Amino acid sequence: MKVKTIDITAKEWFDKTFGNSYFSAQIILNYGLKDQEKYCLPFQYGYGDQYIYEAKASLNQINKISTNYNQNLRAYCKENNIILRKNKIDNCKKKEVKEFVK
Repeated sequence: MKVKTIDITAKEWFDKTFGNSYFSAQIILNYGLKDQEKYCLPFQYGYGDQYIYEAKASLNQINKISTNYNQNLRAYCKENNIILRKNKIDNCKKKEVKEFVK
């Protein structure tokens, strides 16, 4: 399968008690095309753009993309003419974040 688009949607929860952020994410390859595939990143610690780094690592691990260790996902997509769309939804409830990838 040739990857034409990568769509990453993450939900983030901030634990006010301990001051940590957590997220889960869905990765959709070739959104809206007949060879569309969906992958999930489970509930895990991370804040900011961590969901993008984890998505890149996950896609490398399952051999959907092949980036260099130091190459970020945006640069890889630009070099390979892949459309990258990313979205993070902040201020979610813990339950929402955990159930997002079920």
